[in-house]
Amino acid sequence: MSDKDYYRILGVQKNAGETEIKKAYRKLAMKYHPDHAAGDAGAEERFKQISEAYAVLSDKEKRAQYDTFGASGFQQRFSEEDIFRGFDFSNVFKEFGFGGSGFDFFGGRGGQQRFQFGGSPFGNMGGNMGSNMGGGRTGGGRAASMKGSDLVYELPLTLREVATGASKAITFNHKGRSENLTVKIPMGMITGKKLRIAGKGEPSPMGGPPGDLFVKAKVQPDPVFEADGHDLRINREVKLSDALLGATITVPTIDGRELSLRVPPGTRHKTRMRLAGHGLPRMREAEARGDLYVSILVNTPVHLTDQQMKAVRELAQAGL
Repeated sequence: MSDKDYYRILGVQKNAGETEIKKAYRKLAMKYHPDHAAGDAGAEERFKQISEAYAVLSDKEKRAQYDTFGASGFQQRFSEEDIFRGFDFSNVFKEFGFGGSGFDFFGGRGGQQRFQFGGSPFGNMGGNMGSNMGGGRTGGGRAASMKGSDLVYELPLTLREVATGASKAITFNHKGRSENLTVKIPMGMITGKKLRIAGKGEPSPMGGPPGDLFVKAKVQPDPVFEADGHDLRINREVKLSDALLGATITVPTIDGRELSLRVPPGTRHKTRMRLAGHGLPRMREAEARGDLYVSILVNTPVHLTDQQMKAVRELAQAGL
């Protein structure tokens, strides 16, 4: 099953309420129901998609799982028969005015239960569902293979660790006990990026494979640099005379080097200058890096010596 955006399929926002979801499904069902779209080759497949979306989004528990794990994670845990199990479309269709005689929902016998309209199998969904439900296998069919829940471990990282990579020891609860792991952190693992460790999640409640452990990075504040994705920001102070006349300053990098940066004459306070390619590396992208942005802060003195005061007066007299 490819990733499916159920909200997009029904044309609703992610915060849509039950009434709005039901209204959207009714509108689309009226348009694509095979009884109403005779001769339209794509209507049956489209109707299957919107019915699947409605079966998930109208069920509070399934919708919560979909919102938590996303389309891909949800579809790893729920097969098509899991999605439709316990959902009575007959009553829904009758409520929408389709009647109950034009189709057979999960009818048939034993392992050959099918979803039919006028005797025609409803795409792939019917056959696949029927062969895997109660009459086809013991123990609830493919429901027994439903994965366990995933775990997420938030791992604090310094900017230096993000820049160079690191090995980190983590401790987490797994199967009711504490477990230790050493995780290799690749370069460029900025806040929000995840590493997947297969099989270290919660056990399946139905005997299927366990979920996975996702190690999620959270970059800690740094005393020198500020991170913005893969870009870095740093402040450098210059004297008023350097801002007026121009100067060359040194700028540290996250990997411990120092770069020379030319501040041109007439540079204003808080001017931002870019050093391309001197930010954080991009995860799993060889040689690709963000940029380093240097904010020039012009240091305006509060207290002047007699000599400085004299020089400033002379500048003022010269029209500066």
